[in-house]
Amino acid sequence: MRLLACLLFLASSLHVFAGPTPPELEAALKDFRAEGAKGWAFTQTTVADARSRVERFNPLGRNFMPWTLVQQDGRPPTEAEVRTYNDHKTRRSSHETAPNVKDQIAPGTCEVIEETPERGVYRFQLKPGDEDDHSAKFMRVTFTLHRPTATIEKVELASTGPFSPVLMVKIKDARTVMTYFLPDEDRPALLKEVAVSIRGTAMWFKSLDQDMIVTYSDYEYAGKR
Repeated sequence: MRLLACLLFLASSLHVFAGPTPPELEAALKDFRAEGAKGWAFTQTTVADARSRVERFNPLGRNFMPWTLVQQDGRPPTEAEVRTYNDHKTRRSSHETAPNVKDQIAPGTCEVIEETPERGVYRFQLKPGDEDDHSAKFMRVTFTLHRPTATIEKVELASTGPFSPVLMVKIKDARTVMTYFLPDEDRPALLKEVAVSIRGTAMWFKSLDQDMIVTYSDYEYAGKR
């Protein structure tokens, strides 16, 4: 009985309690943009299974075309691929942004995962982004705060277990991790990598399994300082 009591006390002492957002994290999230700071040109490399694509983004691109297809599957793109690519980008909004999960944080649900002089790691429950969002309640978002620079270093959006966002779709595991370059004297915090992993099925037999990594490099400031 004494051993059981000790184990129960240890388990309760390790429990992570939810509470308000720490002021330093709240300050860092205030101006945080998931896609990184505005005004920067960069190279975006996407690898998913056996496919790959290299694109260049320049906010001051010619003819209102900020995106340029550089490579497709490890080779220069064909003229047909460039036309299809440009048509696709023209049809879509020119201001593509990553999901801003900070706006979906459920108030009062902050769990302190770890705090050191260098970093703080905090996890939150999510509220639905809109009336069609049936996945938020199955997801948690974790922010890693780099305390010396007061910036967000990593964001992880992960499922808490299997769930079904829509009829006949079963998600076993979903995870998106966004990491950022730390700021220095020459540039702010900028997006470094997005890693997406999904395991699931549709219609009971069709696999939805996917792994994708998007990296960002060759940053150049293209705006006005």
